Amino acid sequence: MKNIRAHVIISDNVQNVGFRFNTRIKARNLGLTGWIKNLPDGDVESVFEGEEDKVKGIIEWFKKGPFLSKINDVKVEFNEYKAEFESFEIR
Repeated sequence: MKNIRAHVIISDNVQNVGFRFNTRIKARNLGLTGWIKNLPDGDVESVFEGEEDKVKGIIEWFKKGPFLSKINDVKVEFNEYKAEFESFEIR
C-alpha cells in the first residue's frame, strides 16, 4: 500500500467540541501519524501521514465530523510522504 501525506484545513464549528481529541483517537486507531491544532480564525489544521486508503478515509470522516461539530469546508492538499512523525499528536 502506498503511503501519502495530506495537509488539511477544516472550517466552521470545530473548536471546543472535542474535534481534535476525537481526531487523535481516530488517527491513532488507523495507524496514522501527524498532528492537529486550532487556528486563531476558528479553523482547525492537520497533517496526516500513512497508508493512502486510511488517510483518505479520515478525510471522508471529517466531512461528517465527530459529535457536536459542524463542518462547512474541508480543504486538502496532498504532498510527498516524508515519514516525519512517530505518532499523532494535538498541538
